Amino acid sequence: MEKSAAVFLDRDGVINEEVGYLDRLDKLKIIPVAFQAIALINQSGMKVVVVTNQAGVARGLFTEEFIIQTNDYLQSILRGQEAHVDKFYYCPHHPTEGEEPYRRICDCRKPAPGMLIRAARDLNIDFKKSYLVGDRFNDMEAARKVGVKGILVRTGYGSELLQDDGPDQAAPENKPDFIAADILDAVEWILKDRK
Repeated sequence: MEKSAAVFLDRDGVINEEVGYLDRLDKLKIIPVAFQAIALINQSGMKVVVVTNQAGVARGLFTEEFIIQTNDYLQSILRGQEAHVDKFYYCPHHPTEGEEPYRRICDCRKPAPGMLIRAARDLNIDFKKSYLVGDRFNDMEAARKVGVKGILVRTGYGSELLQDDGPDQAAPENKPDFIAADILDAVEWILKDRK
């Protein structure tokens, strides 16, 4: 069976506005162009996979059940706009904060590539044909570790990163392949890059 291409998306700051810890559903504000961007990925035949660090669980700010509820709510809003996520993955851990079993060094917290590797196995994804869109350098590092192209968006934490030290100051493993204004700009670049 032929492997699929995918666009891995960080959630907070990429699909929805960055609000610190998203611990209530009424804080979820989807970036308006995200609907069109995700629909374009769906129409292209690529998979849409969300990979998100959610250390608020380790810190005791919300539960894993709340993450699942938030992702389900996000999916229902997207479906109402003719778009969808193929699968959500999250990491509830933190290496130094919180209580067991969540306080630990794991293979899923980006920049570790565990969520990407699990998704590739579950959804038969070809990393060589895939991309990751994020708003932090650790997203870019996770992309490098599995060989997908990394796109850094200026939404979420991206604008702060690019103000002071910019990607030219970033370590080589953190350099994005492209810097996009937002998720739609990122997806438009991806679609051109695939040709």
